[in-house]
Amino acid sequence: MTPTPTGRIGLLLASATPPEDVAALSKKAEDLGFQELWVPEDYFFGGGMATAAITLAATEKIAVGIGVVASVVRHPAVTAMEIATLARAFPGRILPGIGHGVPAWTNQMGLTNKSPMSALRETLTSLRALLAGETVSTEGKTFTFRDVTLTHPVPDKVPLYTGVLGDKGIALTGELADGLLVSALAPVEYVESTRRKLDTAAKEAGRESTTSMSVLLLANVTSEPALAEAVREEMKQILAFYIAATGPCPLFGAIGANEQIADMLSRGGPEIVAAEMPESWVDAFAVAGSVDDCRSKIEQYFQCGADAVVVSPVPATRTEETLAAISELITVSA
Repeated sequence: MTPTPTGRIGLLLASATPPEDVAALSKKAEDLGFQELWVPEDYFFGGGMATAAITLAATEKIAVGIGVVASVVRHPAVTAMEIATLARAFPGRILPGIGHGVPAWTNQMGLTNKSPMSALRETLTSLRALLAGETVSTEGKTFTFRDVTLTHPVPDKVPLYTGVLGDKGIALTGELADGLLVSALAPVEYVESTRRKLDTAAKEAGRESTTSMSVLLLANVTSEPALAEAVREEMKQILAFYIAATGPCPLFGAIGANEQIADMLSRGGPEIVAAEMPESWVDAFAVAGSVDDCRSKIEQYFQCGADAVVVSPVPATRTEETLAAISELITVSA
């Protein structure tokens, strides 16, 4: 059995996870050997900061990421205060992620921003300064700071992640952030090109260290070879829903699928996508099948420049089996 190349294997807790189940699942993930645990802030499920606090308190050493907070939902001064509280209580374990936010959700709150890139830049720069104990007084396009100083800054640097898709966001990440959480449904081609873009942006900004990259991966994995085809068919139905909801985007464009997806959606929704989806899309946008299939997919991501692969088990009814199957892989790679 070929070991998985060096890299971190993490787990994303599903946004539908009831808050009362978070602690037990977090502890189980750490006990199984996962090296990163990401919690979502999908509006309007569970709060990312509160869920991260539950997760950190229930575990001992695993790094906990928040993937991701919309930059416009909280003032950066409040976000900094929340992050600092977690970072001081659990040193070296918090990986906060910031993004633009899903437009439909921010629109529900009347928070649609005319300049999302400016909002993200202002958030990242102010977070960095405030967490380091600096006083911030600026008048930006989106946010105003008037002599804001954290009472409890963080002694050590907190890694700031982003959750973005487009070239401008990737360039900003390479310039200012410490990490990128790559969206689920990302094919290896997208990850490979993103690695190059991050490195180029970091170099142009005069940064010495490279930007870490954690890739989310939808996973439906079984230890029973006889079930491999069944879980692939199950994943196809799940992918159809996600593809229809997302529509053409840079992720799908990385393998030239946007035109085909647009055509499918012009004639219907998930049912059309599921019926006409090429079998290759299951392997491009997710992993479904055996432990060996999962190992191969993770190897590809690591070879393309990912530092961590964060699995998101689907469907919820098979989470336990998927976690058990992937834990075999972690044992091999440890």
